[in-house]
Amino acid sequence: MDPLIIEIPAELFAPAESSSYAGELALSSFEFGPDEYRAPKPFVWNAAITNVGGALLVSGTVKGETVTACARCLEDAAFPIEGEIEGYYLIEGEGEAPDDMEEDEFDVLPEDNKLDLEPLIRAAIYVELPLIPLCREDCKGICPTCGANLNEGPCDCAPESSDEDDGINPNNPFAALKGLKFD
Repeated sequence: MDPLIIEIPAELFAPAESSSYAGELALSSFEFGPDEYRAPKPFVWNAAITNVGGALLVSGTVKGETVTACARCLEDAAFPIEGEIEGYYLIEGEGEAPDDMEEDEFDVLPEDNKLDLEPLIRAAIYVELPLIPLCREDCKGICPTCGANLNEGPCDCAPESSDEDDGINPNNPFAALKGLKFD
């Protein structure tokens, strides 16, 4: 059986009972937004499933590392991951969701009493990924003309010149707005 699918033992249907689980999730590569990430090693996770009276609370952590291309220079950028696993499953006929919980914040325990932890672990990983992956905060990116990595030093491209003293490049599409007068 898949170690990420937990068959809930009978003793967990008693209030205040808890069981712990641990394992690894191997994700060689995955997409998140426009970026493709690689995980050089499996993610290590541990989780506790606790009966909180009418529902099962899943809580734990996941740790690992991901690598993707920097959004500016396209070099590899590594990101350590330490995410929080969270899940709330109502036990059919035994409990109701708390009033302060939205409908998308809980699920109902499946009839076969098996929980698939992979979606919870993936969600914990995704929350920790950067919106814009950068190899470092001050990454200079690549030259738009020759593609040289500007973090390694300036490229040999000539700086864009302007025909006028105001510093506005006439090839810039917004240069046409320069003469716009407001009353």
